[in-house]
Amino acid sequence: MTVIRAVQDVLMVLAVVGIPLAVFLMPHGTKPVEALGPMLATGLGLTIINGASGFYAQNYELPPSQTLARAIVAMLVAALLAWVIWGLPPMDLAPGGQMPTMAIAATSAVVGWRVLMTHLRSRGLDTSTRVLVYGVGPAAEEAVASLRAADPRCAVVGYVKGPNETQVAVPLDSLLQHEGELLDLARAMDADEIIVALTERRGGSMPLRQLLDCKLNGLRVWDLNTHFEQRLGQLRLEYVKAGWLIFGEGFNQGAWRSGVKRVFDIVAALALLLPGLPLIALGALAVRLESRGSAFYRQERVGQHGRPFEVVKLRSMYSDAEKDGRPQWAKVNDSRITRVGRFIRKTRIDELPQLFNVLRGEMSLVGPRPERAYFVEQLTAQLPFFAVRQSVKPGITGWAQVRCDYGSSLEETKAKLQFDLYYVKNHSLFLDVLVMFETVAVVITGRGAR
Repeated sequence: MTVIRAVQDVLMVLAVVGIPLAVFLMPHGTKPVEALGPMLATGLGLTIINGASGFYAQNYELPPSQTLARAIVAMLVAALLAWVIWGLPPMDLAPGGQMPTMAIAATSAVVGWRVLMTHLRSRGLDTSTRVLVYGVGPAAEEAVASLRAADPRCAVVGYVKGPNETQVAVPLDSLLQHEGELLDLARAMDADEIIVALTERRGGSMPLRQLLDCKLNGLRVWDLNTHFEQRLGQLRLEYVKAGWLIFGEGFNQGAWRSGVKRVFDIVAALALLLPGLPLIALGALAVRLESRGSAFYRQERVGQHGRPFEVVKLRSMYSDAEKDGRPQWAKVNDSRITRVGRFIRKTRIDELPQLFNVLRGEMSLVGPRPERAYFVEQLTAQLPFFAVRQSVKPGITGWAQVRCDYGSSLEETKAKLQFDLYYVKNHSLFLDVLVMFETVAVVITGRGAR
């Protein structure tokens, strides 16, 4: 099906670009066949963009907000591709520079059509995903709550009690009697998917052969970790085991990925510094006018593989904010923050000097938030897998930062860690671009600033 959808997109590009070409070029003596190469290049480029965006995935399960975000990023990249292919000589075949405009409009239309078809296919025009839950305890209750939050159209057709489960936390009227094959029950309930949500897995409580039969017969079978990862973009600490992380996919830290990320960081940081330098200068002046002390704030943080580095930010607190020498998290309505500091924190202007940390290779544009050694030591002891964050460079923004508010307690830090683990496991260039796009929305709304 993926190949069929990709071919459909290439044919659509040939149609939506070829027809205007014939109208505009033939009267000027240009043969449309001269543009066949660029049209094919545009079509193939669009298939890569749509594929990287997940729009060819057989089981596309993202909620509408994330679909919209991916669609906008895909359209921006497609527009840039069209401009590069059609806007530079000798490809600007139409008079008056009309070809780039037509190509950008055409590629945006194709991406929009693919996004719409993907969204309708995943949600169904009048049907929803029917889910059978194997488990009846607290884990099943939490899985269903997150499922309904991610996609209200999903229908839970019932719960099957595991052989070793003693606690029932789900509605009793939704329990299904299961004595025969699980596949027969799933077919009887017309289920599309099975979520294995067992609180207790020891002692042969999981019917592996029956679950395999279900998968071989076309049903999606997800464990709890995969459910939270795919639907919520996080790894729940309560259910993640070291073995699942070791033997599962992801955590690609190869030289190619690191090299691409580094090039992206340098190019994007230089581009952001052009408008950022005047803002840094104005912010520094405002900080100095309001309170005594340096306009810039330097502090040691823990970087990739535990290496310390000195982060640089615009100072948003009074110079004696930690006069007792004890590190503290920022709190809501923190009295240590100056009036100028509240503004530059809300608009994230105080973060802009960290672009120099990015250029020095100490940070990335996107990654987990860099923490102080004092907090890292505490959190590593209190939260499992916290040290996994340090396998990648810390970032100015990140998947956790755009998903959660500022973490100022152990529980809030735990919530952010679950998103950080997802990022470390699944990070890619596309995810970095998506995070940067969503960061703009966070800055505009001022969400999470303290």
